[in-house]
Amino acid sequence: MAQKITIDPITRIEGHLKIEVEVEDGKVKEAYSTGAMARGFEQLLVGKDPRDAQIVTQRICGVCPASHGLAAAQNLDDAFDAKVPDNARIIRNLIVGSNYVMSHILHFYHLAALDYLDVMAIAKYTGKDPELLAVKDKIVGLVEAGDTYPLTPRYEPDEFSVDDPEIVTTAVAHYLEALEKRKKAHEMLTIFGGKMPCYCTLVPGGVTIHPTPDMIAAFKYHLMDLIDFVNNVYLADVLALGTGPLLPIHQLKVGAGVGNFLSFGMFDLGVSGDYKNRFLKSGVIMEGKITEVKEFDPTKIKEAVKYSWYTEDCGGLHPTEGKTVYDLDKEGAYSFAKAPRYDGKPVEVNTLARMLITQDKGFMDLVTKIGAHPSALARHAARAWECKMVAEVMLDWLDELVDNLKAGNTDVCDDKPVPEKGEGIGMVEAPRGCLLHCVQIEGKKIKRYQVIAATNWNVCPRDEEGQRGPIEEALIGTPVPDPNNPINIVRVVRSFDP
Repeated sequence: MAQKITIDPITRIEGHLKIEVEVEDGKVKEAYSTGAMARGFEQLLVGKDPRDAQIVTQRICGVCPASHGLAAAQNLDDAFDAKVPDNARIIRNLIVGSNYVMSHILHFYHLAALDYLDVMAIAKYTGKDPELLAVKDKIVGLVEAGDTYPLTPRYEPDEFSVDDPEIVTTAVAHYLEALEKRKKAHEMLTIFGGKMPCYCTLVPGGVTIHPTPDMIAAFKYHLMDLIDFVNNVYLADVLALGTGPLLPIHQLKVGAGVGNFLSFGMFDLGVSGDYKNRFLKSGVIMEGKITEVKEFDPTKIKEAVKYSWYTEDCGGLHPTEGKTVYDLDKEGAYSFAKAPRYDGKPVEVNTLARMLITQDKGFMDLVTKIGAHPSALARHAARAWECKMVAEVMLDWLDELVDNLKAGNTDVCDDKPVPEKGEGIGMVEAPRGCLLHCVQIEGKKIKRYQVIAATNWNVCPRDEEGQRGPIEEALIGTPVPDPNNPINIVRVVRSFDP
């Protein structure tokens, strides 16, 4: 007989998520993912000045407000028929790129890594490294004082947990160092963004900040330090763990998922908003054929609501026609998340999707080395590799900005008035996946606003065909040898960074 396990809430994520699974013979047989909170931003924006959108929607996510701001701005660029100047395109890339670096470091070290470490192994460290000895003394002191937050509470270590004292102590030292690097990434963003979270220099048609040589130099100073950390600490840690003590969890394909992947592409290289010309590529992979990347068609996106707390007429619609009308008494519903589908199929969206679709040679070589299949661990490897790619390419964008200034190109905004009527769509990639904003304007006010947030694709419930959402599908078959210690469940869920 199956045993039900409920984890509510899933901790160390940004949001309100409940996971229920049924375990039989030590493995997950069935899974249900519940978005436990109504967002409400779409209704909040109706009747507002369209220029409020890029400010208000940044509050949807405390981790990736930069991406929501960009999606809203590109949405308004479209509706206002604004032609974003090259400098503004570059500055937007630099702002959101800074947030990518911060978010990836955050996800690995502070949200997910503790799922794979037996932190108490630090007490057995016998090395002579002064830094690691200081970490050992700090952690042992906290244990003796009965105060081990934020390293606990957590699930108990299991067969996949790393318990080598040297590796664990080093990882915790890097956990602490990563706090400072995240702060530096935020500081770097504010050079062009003004503040963080929720930067304030973004407007329809561009940005309000005029870059100077001093700003560019300060940004580069911060960036060089972060590139060093990403390459020599973050990426090195993920590769060492992933090709060493944690390789077995990848080989078992724990958290494999639906096998379908979608990317809108990210970081415009030419015309702002052109998803066909981006540094990280747009595309689709279906049925696990990771070397067969197909062209992305935005018209194939629709949202199902059979198991969501929305009226039935909200389902089957493209987001440009979308509705948000709640039905809290709906029979069978179990989530506030709608169920986005691409061509009728659930798709995984995240860094793994972008890396597989971009087909970067370095990452594809890594995938071949560790095993060319999706897993919870593969998602961590993809984030680390993408972090390296984004951090390094920002140096090129800084050079572009310098060249533009030298050539006398100082434009940063195509300032257009609010149109009497208009429609727009913005499609970008948040660190955790595809993000879509769309607006309809009438009488110079917002008539309709719809968002498919990145996490919706992954945490969504079943659809009318009974197809599970990506996280639900990824949990099927996950080993749970001890129902009182369901650590593998949270490993899989947190690998999606919901």
